[in-house]
Amino acid sequence: MGIGAAVENVIPAVPADTFVALGGFLSAFGPLDIRLIFAVTWSLNVGSALVMYRLGYTHGRPFFMRGWGQRVLKDHQMDRMTRFYERWGTWAIFWTRFLPGLRAVVPIFAGITQQRLGPVAVPLAAASAIWYGTLIWLGASTGHNLEVLSVLLTRTSSVLAAIAVLALLVVIRWWWRTKNDEPDE
Repeated sequence: MGIGAAVENVIPAVPADTFVALGGFLSAFGPLDIRLIFAVTWSLNVGSALVMYRLGYTHGRPFFMRGWGQRVLKDHQMDRMTRFYERWGTWAIFWTRFLPGLRAVVPIFAGITQQRLGPVAVPLAAASAIWYGTLIWLGASTGHNLEVLSVLLTRTSSVLAAIAVLALLVVIRWWWRTKNDEPDE
């Protein structure tokens, strides 16, 4: 479960939410302690997100300043993204931790835009604690009824995936509209 929660930040398609909820569910049948499940999954997820943040911080900007990376994000787009993080970063980081796929990308770009560790780590850790704590509690509460958990996760994941797609479309639209703009003065 912990490995799945950690790998999700590297490979966003990994269904970490399902692993975590299943861990809570299995705690109803055996010696698994939900506090241990929470501690392991939360700490590994936050830790791997912060590793990705650090990789973005140390290697991201140089990647986007040359070669193929320069075609993806131009300098003025990087500047705008930096200003976005400086203004909205804490809340953007917090809320995207609830959105599948995007939760893995936001810490990387916070690093690429050279945001300070504290304003990235605090909302990331808080939102992850709320999310994983809720999933584990739901899994444990569901206990003997896997169908209820499955329906709830499917509905929740569908809604969150739709929100993530909308957010991604906004980002793509922004990227497309600004890629040929003149640099900001």
